[in-house]
Amino acid sequence: MDTTCVIAGGGPAGAVLGLLLARAGVDVTLLEKHADFLRDFRGDTIHPSTLQVLDEIGLAEAFHRLPHFEAHTMSVETDEGRVPIADLRRLPGKYRYIAFVPQWDFLDLVTGEARRYPNFRLLMNATVTDLVRDDGVVRGVRYRDEHGAEHEIRATLTVAADGRTSVLRQAAGLAPRRFGAPMDVVWFRLPREDGDPGQPFLRASAGELMVAIVRETHWQLAYVIPKGGFEALRAQGVGELRDRVRRLLPFLGGRVDELRSFDETGVLRVEVNRISRWHLPGLLLIGDAAHAMSPVFGVGINLAVQDAVATANIVGPALLRGRAPSALLARVQRRRRVPTVVVQTAQRLVQDRFIRPALASRSVRTIPDLTRVPVVRSLLPRFVGLGVLPEHVRLPPRVKGSQQMDKEEATGDAVQ
Repeated sequence: MDTTCVIAGGGPAGAVLGLLLARAGVDVTLLEKHADFLRDFRGDTIHPSTLQVLDEIGLAEAFHRLPHFEAHTMSVETDEGRVPIADLRRLPGKYRYIAFVPQWDFLDLVTGEARRYPNFRLLMNATVTDLVRDDGVVRGVRYRDEHGAEHEIRATLTVAADGRTSVLRQAAGLAPRRFGAPMDVVWFRLPREDGDPGQPFLRASAGELMVAIVRETHWQLAYVIPKGGFEALRAQGVGELRDRVRRLLPFLGGRVDELRSFDETGVLRVEVNRISRWHLPGLLLIGDAAHAMSPVFGVGINLAVQDAVATANIVGPALLRGRAPSALLARVQRRRRVPTVVVQTAQRLVQDRFIRPALASRSVRTIPDLTRVPVVRSLLPRFVGLGVLPEHVRLPPRVKGSQQMDKEEATGDAVQ
């Protein structure tokens, strides 16, 4: 099979990039190794920066028809009381909240829209195994289908969006620099009832941390444990985990008993890393394949989407002419590296200054109300909600019969 752009990985970065390129007229093939997008305890936080992107491509209304919960504030609950952290209602623009939506619904929405274009192909059960190279240039990928048969797709540009354990990153010989993390996260859910707290929060107590995320019908809970501590927790039995949840979130009462085994949990092995070079001739890495993010601030999906938008803006016009110059791939890295470094630095600071001491301590340090500081009250919602360098969709859609679009494709001036 031949295509203009082949994308490995049907997560947020790959799906959004595939849609943006397809709507502009680029021939795109997206490979996803699973049969569907139904994987539990994936990142579900859609921040204002991503909501704005959806608005710009006409998907905001459809997105908001999906079952979702809108969070307007962030806070920490200690044994002494509540400490506000950020109020997203202070943000400019129309989207002043974080939308929590199952990631599979988000991906079904994006890929469903992409399928409207005849130049878009989505191959499920397609496990990428290697790169195709000619004379030192990446020319596509090899993949295995659900029956074990091997296939080859040749492409002008290959995009690795296949996650933090990227097969294509390894095949390219690009090793990430690892910064470490003091924690892992145990995910599970419990029922939600009327009278429960109405906004998500972080619960901090002596030696323990838990994130409580409000969903439409349930609580999505993240119990933070020391790095590599899951097997020790599991050995103590699910009763011990239930006791800890009761102690931290007493309002749940008897609902905690509905967590019956560790089979109902998921474990996130937290890692923070990034590669120093995101591209080789014919190959570009984006999203977690280029930079694995900590769950701190919940911005992983949104950085991946921003990578996708920047890639479409910068490389899209050249792909319309069947080209993918290395200079443009380098330009994507230059643009997206700064936001990545800034966010990862902030995440590592929170991990080292708050999470690590909190997990090791027998008491919780007093948490100051930083919202009393005007600059923090203004900047923190922007940092979390909009990011360091929010991207906007610049690659125009291809309008059938549009003389202007034909002219832009011919001259390559659709996006500078």
